[in-house]
Amino acid sequence: MLSLSGLRKRFGATVALDGVDVEFAPGEVHALIGENGAGKSTLLNVIAGALAPDAGTMRVNGEPYAPASPLAARHAGVALIHQELSLCAHLTVAENVLMGLEPARPAWGRFWLDRKAMQREAARLLESFSHPDLAPDRVVGTLPIAARQVVEILRAVAARASIVLMDEPTSSLPREDVTRLFALIRRLKASGVTVVYISHFLEEVREIADRYTVLRDGRSVATGELTGVTNEVLIAHMVGRPVDALFPDRAPAPAEDVLVEVTDLVAPPAVRKASIQLRRGEILGVAGLVGSGRTETVRAIMGLDPAESGEVRVHGKRLGKSSPPRARLAAGVGYLSEDRKGEGLALGLSLADNITCTRYESVSTHGWLRRRAQRDQTRVWLDALAIKARSPWQPARTLSGGNQQKVALARLLHQKADVLLLDEPTKGIDIGSKVEIYRAIVDCAARGAGVVMVSSYLPELFGVCHSLAVMCRGRLTPARPIGEWTPETVMEAAIGQ
Repeated sequence: MLSLSGLRKRFGATVALDGVDVEFAPGEVHALIGENGAGKSTLLNVIAGALAPDAGTMRVNGEPYAPASPLAARHAGVALIHQELSLCAHLTVAENVLMGLEPARPAWGRFWLDRKAMQREAARLLESFSHPDLAPDRVVGTLPIAARQVVEILRAVAARASIVLMDEPTSSLPREDVTRLFALIRRLKASGVTVVYISHFLEEVREIADRYTVLRDGRSVATGELTGVTNEVLIAHMVGRPVDALFPDRAPAPAEDVLVEVTDLVAPPAVRKASIQLRRGEILGVAGLVGSGRTETVRAIMGLDPAESGEVRVHGKRLGKSSPPRARLAAGVGYLSEDRKGEGLALGLSLADNITCTRYESVSTHGWLRRRAQRDQTRVWLDALAIKARSPWQPARTLSGGNQQKVALARLLHQKADVLLLDEPTKGIDIGSKVEIYRAIVDCAARGAGVVMVSSYLPELFGVCHSLAVMCRGRLTPARPIGEWTPETVMEAAIGQ
């Protein structure tokens, strides 16, 4: 269906693709895996016509293929589901899903948009997901991130493409929507559609894909049937070395003194009641379904969302309900948002400014920035978290999604926060980078920081945390030692059984 030979692409001094050779068969799901910055997203953008390759050839059904634009690629039957959502927030679900495919009807010698037909077609496509937040006339800007991801997926499906490129389509989806997506992918596969699928979750890849290709440093280094290869071999291909253990040794048992005490926090409409005691050196995991109120809880603790009632104490000092986030920063609290693009980073600013912005006093004298100190301290964190970057001064938007996530975490580490509120800290992170992130979190706890870690990925909660609480319909269960939980009991608590 699609063959690539010798594809190369450079961005200045950065080599994104350095000779990619791969073939995708009709009616197969082909997993494209590799570390952040390996070239996966760049490759999909080349196939989808968003970028022109510097060298190499592409063929679709044996015919030369060189799209001049994404529209030309769509006309050739190629559709891309972006990792970073590319939706028009001011338009409705129907208008986004059918953009460029709008039904029209003739009248008075002209063609007019047929809104009723658009509503019907969008409703038909939405039936495959049955998402509670989705309706054809709903404005996309009012939707939660998980629902927006579904809109992005359905836009590709509406194009009736023969080749569908999926760049981490499940990164913001709850499990029930992942199940619906996989059912949809299987229907596409049965109809002869080729699906190229990027994911950092190997268990997810094994569930849905037939074959794999590993990219490393812009090159295709391994390909084959998934049934004939172990995860250890895949990881070794991805990172260029064996990864002995995904999770580091757990941090020492936490101390008895309480760093943070949250009592009966209420922040309507998502948070109905949440209480937390976080001890020095403790990593407290927060599980729960997407939309249960996990994110809203940590945002309310940080002062980003208003609290109606309840009390937050840090180091025994009460923080008022209306005190701004800067008061939390001053108290030693750091926050990592799940939405790195929307609010986690200042994408137009340099890596140095993003990493040092919450502790500028470390790189300034009498109010003046010392650029050399800022550069040197930034390089420390670029090396510590293996962030792939050309320079401390390049804009954050030029990095891959996973490297951007590591920059956001580097800011908290540079801040030297006593309390870390981490919302999906490994979202969009490759396996090799996850190891580095987990080690950084465990090291912070070992040095006496307290960590609240919200995650939808149960293995990392069980692998890293000392204790766990579960959010269900806005209510947080009491925290219990991690050894008292199983994946089954977590899910029972999450659905309220």
